[in-house]
Amino acid sequence: MTELWALGAWDLAELVRGGQVSCREVIEAHLRRIDGVDPRVNAITVTLEQESLAAADAADRALARGEAAGPLCGVPMTVKENIDVAGSATTMGIPALREATADTDAPCVAELRAAGAIPIGRTNMPEFGMRWHTDNALRGATVNPWSPQHTPGGSSGGDAVAVATGMSALGIGNDGAGSLRWPAQCCGVSALKTSLGRVAQTGERAAGPTPFAFQLLGVQGPIARHVRDLRLAFDHMCGRPGGDPWYAPVPLHGPPLPAPVRVRVVTDPDGAPTDPRVADALGRAAQALADAGYLVEEGRAPALTRASEIYTQIMSGYGRVHREQPPVETVASPGFVRFWQAYEPIWAQAAGEQAFDPLMERATIARLWSAWMSRTPLVLAPIRTRPAFPVGSDLDPRWLADWPATMRLAVVVNLLGLPAVAVPVGPADGLPQAVQIIGPRFREDLCLDAAAVVEATTGTLTPIDPR
Repeated sequence: MTELWALGAWDLAELVRGGQVSCREVIEAHLRRIDGVDPRVNAITVTLEQESLAAADAADRALARGEAAGPLCGVPMTVKENIDVAGSATTMGIPALREATADTDAPCVAELRAAGAIPIGRTNMPEFGMRWHTDNALRGATVNPWSPQHTPGGSSGGDAVAVATGMSALGIGNDGAGSLRWPAQCCGVSALKTSLGRVAQTGERAAGPTPFAFQLLGVQGPIARHVRDLRLAFDHMCGRPGGDPWYAPVPLHGPPLPAPVRVRVVTDPDGAPTDPRVADALGRAAQALADAGYLVEEGRAPALTRASEIYTQIMSGYGRVHREQPPVETVASPGFVRFWQAYEPIWAQAAGEQAFDPLMERATIARLWSAWMSRTPLVLAPIRTRPAFPVGSDLDPRWLADWPATMRLAVVVNLLGLPAVAVPVGPADGLPQAVQIIGPRFREDLCLDAAAVVEATTGTLTPIDPR
């Protein structure tokens, strides 16, 4: 019999609904897995043992009374440390926020909890989510279970590792510059970057305003080992507006498209070299879609370099709550300061020619993409054009120099508020590889459908024991 910790969210919920296992048995199995695995990977920062067992017992009592099981009943989930979980600290990886305990759940956590999911732990992240490797002075570094010499990605690296190793069936993170999709590529799991406005980011009792850049560019989303688990989580994390003015109550499923659905494969991200391992993953995903009846064509994405530049300008210009806010590096660790000192001049150069109004130019690029995708609604592309990097590489200015170019196809999705699914496409040289499938805004359903086709052909890579 397969260990409970090795099963996905869908399968666990089915077993609980069918009375084959109890919620307590599911949670206990994952707590044991955490005890055995997390000391080697440092992905889970706080284990919510007492709270999760109490929630499991309450759910089992409700089931014994004949109450209907929720669609995620008994499914353990982990939550990144910059998303509120009632009674737990939202640290953002910063020592100064060690005791910043949230009074209420973030809207998506509350929705998933209402559907029966049980928070089992908090997960690691880089300080303020502003690095593509998961390390901070408060919790230390998270280890990639495939290769301790390589990054697990960031900033949702803790959740990606927790899901990849079977410590959690479902991870909840966020994505402002590939922060769900890049760790998914590094760790061999799937992730859904949702549309702008689809999932409320803040609750009605938020402690303070969120910088405008993060309102516009960042979203919450799930990480899982199976595409159907992403869909299950997505279906049950979108219904609560909280206090988010961007929230849009749009139907989860749009109208069917006429067959064959067109897919544009972007193999040339404006001249950024694509590693052969990434290119091979892209080719395998394209073939899987073609074999399933999709009409697959190659092409270049419009205004890709300028989109990356405008993204940088918006993040630079609108990334603070107010002008007098102290720079992040004044409250961050020496390790983060080293990273930022290496990256700041590259970041400044990546902004390109200053726009008269970056938001107006963003709208122009959005119209270009809308027209481009009106004929070919799905885009198959790399997440980053290279695989997981060796730990410490992002502290070297020479190595960092082409980072913005390698991530163009990730940040354009954030700039335009589009949905994208990261799906693994087999390992190469001991490291997992993945692609992303991008769709029109609010058409997560199309992205998930295509990702499921790729997964059915290439299979899943996890859970994995740390190596």
